[in-house]
Amino acid sequence: MYEFEFVKPATVEAAIEALKDEDAQPLAGGQTLIPTLKQRLNMPSKLVSLKGITALQGVREESGTLRIGAATTHAEIARATATLFPGLASLAGRIGDPAVRNRGTIGGSIANNDPSACYPAMLMAVRGSVITNTREIPAEAYFQGMFDTALEDGELVTAISIPVPEASNYQKFEQPASRFPLCGVFVARFLDRVGVAVTGASNDGVFAWAEAEQALATDFAPAAVTALAALDGEDMIDDLHGSGAYRAHLASVLTRRAVEAMG
Repeated sequence: MYEFEFVKPATVEAAIEALKDEDAQPLAGGQTLIPTLKQRLNMPSKLVSLKGITALQGVREESGTLRIGAATTHAEIARATATLFPGLASLAGRIGDPAVRNRGTIGGSIANNDPSACYPAMLMAVRGSVITNTREIPAEAYFQGMFDTALEDGELVTAISIPVPEASNYQKFEQPASRFPLCGVFVARFLDRVGVAVTGASNDGVFAWAEAEQALATDFAPAAVTALAALDGEDMIDDLHGSGAYRAHLASVLTRRAVEAMG
């Protein structure tokens, strides 16, 4: 490690002010940032902890929409949404291990946009939005590619806003060492539409599988997914853990499993 300044503001406004310093970076759960500091892949001059900001924490439901503070941990989300949004509770409750779930936050996951992160698939499937200190960004516009988002300099994720579907399910095929999904699929069924989003597979990061959404909106059954043309493996991540064709195949299999699980 190396020397850096550490501050822990109590308000969003104070955090934004502290982040104006050159090379300052926000610190949420630290599950991604701290390892990069240890390896000196990232060397900020100041870390601005968000853990002391009450306004960034908690889960609140209003008229069928959930607002989740950016500093809310995975474990807290799993507990708070178990009844209202069990698909999300299941997703949050299977991230990493207990230590990760009690430190990691949804805001850190969304802001980092790791191609294998779980929450982006949920956010895309339900067509939620990301709330920052300056604006609200639809998920389709927020996620712009691997480790890339619509966040601008000085902009801080403060919460997410998500409609609660009638039914949902998240299926993932884990890389056993990291527990990140080689491929993960979130399926959300609403009264008037179906959302299907895939994470961990594409070179462009999370994406909505439009063909599957259209097919399942007409016939919500595993056979509707089976009848679809396979995703193009050329567009998928190809590494030592799995080929692009393998990940494309997983996306189809996991989508069918999610539909089966939703009955």
